[in-house]
Order: sequence, then structure tokens, then C-alpha cells
Amino acid sequence: MNLLRRRFLRLAAIALALPAIPHSAAAQSYPSRPVTLLVPYLAGGQADAIPRILAEHMKVTLGQPVVIENVSGGGGTIGVGRVVRAAPNGYTIGLGASQTHVNNGALYALPYDLLTAFEPIALLASSPLIIIARNTLPAKDLKELVAWLKANHTKVSQGHIGAAGGTHLCGIELQARTGVRWQLVPYRGVGVAIQDMLSGQIDFMCATLGSSAAQVRSGQLKTYAVMASSRLAALPDVPTVDEAGLPGFHSSAWYGLWAPQGTPKDVIARLNSAVVAALTDPDVRRRITDLGLDIPPREQLTPEALRAFHKAEIEKWWPIIKAAGIKGE
Repeated sequence: MNLLRRRFLRLAAIALALPAIPHSAAAQSYPSRPVTLLVPYLAGGQADAIPRILAEHMKVTLGQPVVIENVSGGGGTIGVGRVVRAAPNGYTIGLGASQTHVNNGALYALPYDLLTAFEPIALLASSPLIIIARNTLPAKDLKELVAWLKANHTKVSQGHIGAAGGTHLCGIELQARTGVRWQLVPYRGVGVAIQDMLSGQIDFMCATLGSSAAQVRSGQLKTYAVMASSRLAALPDVPTVDEAGLPGFHSSAWYGLWAPQGTPKDVIARLNSAVVAALTDPDVRRRITDLGLDIPPREQLTPEALRAFHKAEIEKWWPIIKAAGIKGE
């Protein structure tokens, strides 16, 4: 009987310990199947290229494929909504951008809270806007451009791509800073806007280097400043707005990764480490910077850093969008 009693007690002790095993085992085995990365835009372009480059490297670190799924529509709200509704287990994550995770919150009555509906994974890359103009525009630098805008605002035209996008908000904030207004001309694509600028149909615009690199590097367009606190490595001779006379006039297109709210912290940590490993790989860095993007320094690649950055962007841009009365299309 003593032998049977000892065996019973030993089995009972094992049974009591079992509730702690599934969580630990799940953390150690994640991921045990492919991870889906939802991209809220059509295939092709910068927003689609970044996750595809990362996915190639992340599958090695995670030991499972990272499958890209493009879910476009509604200015990105449809794809982002899919992430919100996904099970919080790390097997569905989503790309977010300044448009989807900041501007859309001021444009639409979203059925989710942009600050609480997600668990941040990591900021991936950003592309500061640059101020470019037709070559025949007389201003030689940014201070002269501001003076020219003030003197000629009744006949000035500035191109932009999409309501409340970075290129549009650039014009709105620049008007607020100069105290005058001019025509803001909407385009469906940056290529058409640049062609009109080359032909003199519009005067200037704010754009990413990735969308205007050929014309900027060939000298077909004037480049006045980078809308960031540091110069672009790809344009070392172009001053920042801080250097050129409009301090703090910063704007960039940026991208990050998020998981649904409630995703376990150890799963977020696993995904974050896979992203960091990818972004510190020389080949991945080269491919992303070739797109005209900057990769954040290591200390800004944490989930906490993305959470703080995301909150700051909302606090900066929502008042500007709402004060301008911009509505979602």
C-alpha cells in the first residue's frame, strides 16, 4: 500500500503542475505554423515591398514562413480591420503606416481605437518628405521659396496625393506657417504630379525620395529641403528644414508592424526579435534603403518605442487634419 500511495502522490503532484505547462510550451513552440502578415494596400509599391523583404529573413529566424496577404480598400481600413478582428495568437499580424494608423483616425469613424486595438511590434522604416519644385521656379533656397510663396500665393499651385496624406498635410501646415493660402491640386498618383511639375503645370510639392529619385538626382527638379531633423544619406547635400529656415517642419511616410490587442508579450517579443534580426542584416538594410527609406536606430526598434512614436504622431496630426476640415473620401 505504501508503494501505491507514493505513486499516487507523485502522479497528483504532476497533475497539479500541468496547468503551467501549456502556456510555457506554447511560448517555446511559437510559431508552429505559418504567420500571415496582412498588408492593407495593393501589391507593388513601397508599402508592399518592405514586408516582403522582411518576410524572407523573418522566416529563417522564426522557423516558419511569413505569408504576405494584400487586403486593400477603404484607404487601408479594410486590411487594418482584419488585423483588429484576428485571434490574438501571433499568427496574424499587420503592416501599418502613417496613413492607416494616424491619419485615418481623423478622417473616418473607425470601429476601433487606433491606440488600444493593437500590440505594437516594431517601427520598420520611414521616408522623410522632401520639398521639390519645377526647375524654373526662381527661389534658390527654402527661405527664398517661402518669400516667393508669400508674394505670389494667388497664382501658386502645389500638388499632393490624397486627402490628409503626408503630401497634403505638408501644404496645409506650410500655409499655416506662412500665413497665406494657395491652390492645392490633388492627384491620383505621384507620377502624374511629377510630370505636371516637370512641364510647369504645378509649381512644387512635397514627396518622398523614393517617388521622385530619378528626377531629383538628375537635376530635373529643384530640391529645397528634407523634412526631418537629419539629412538623408541618399541626399547628403540637401539641407534639413531645420537648417534651411523652417525648424520643426517635419513629415515622413513611415511603416510599422502590429498584432491584435491581447497578443501575449512573449509572442510579441519573439516577433520583435525576428524584425530586429532582419533590420540589422546588411542585405536587408541595403534593399530597404534602396527604396529611399531610413531604418530607425536599434534603440527605436522596441515595441515601447513604436507605442510612444505612434501616440506622438496622432497628437501632432489629428488637430491639423480636423482644423482643416478634411473628410474621408
